[in-house]
Amino acid sequence: MNIEEFREYCISKKGITEEFPFDEKTLVFKVMGKMFALVALERLPSQVNLKCDPERAIALREEYDGDVIPGYHMSKVHWNTVLLGNLPPKLILDLVDHSHDLVVSKFTKKLKAEFDALG
Repeated sequence: MNIEEFREYCISKKGITEEFPFDEKTLVFKVMGKMFALVALERLPSQVNLKCDPERAIALREEYDGDVIPGYHMSKVHWNTVLLGNLPPKLILDLVDHSHDLVVSKFTKKLKAEFDALG
């Protein structure tokens, strides 16, 4: 999977914005203003940071040693860095969904109502 395919999948989800809050090289995807994915546009091989349940994060790092690592410049407990070119696209899409769903699950009632109203 390449960066453009990753981006297309992320922005196809409900309530998504993309921005460059840190610098012009780090693309951030947010759902209702909350980060769920970051892409280092100039890093090779291509890699992304995704939020992950702590237990699942450890299991993924063990199973995909070197291709899923603790989140670069992020909480090592809650974020993984995922190398896009080395993993099956279906797994990457599943990890995007997992990250997105984790963030949505932590919404306040008000934000969840706004999110649900989007359709």
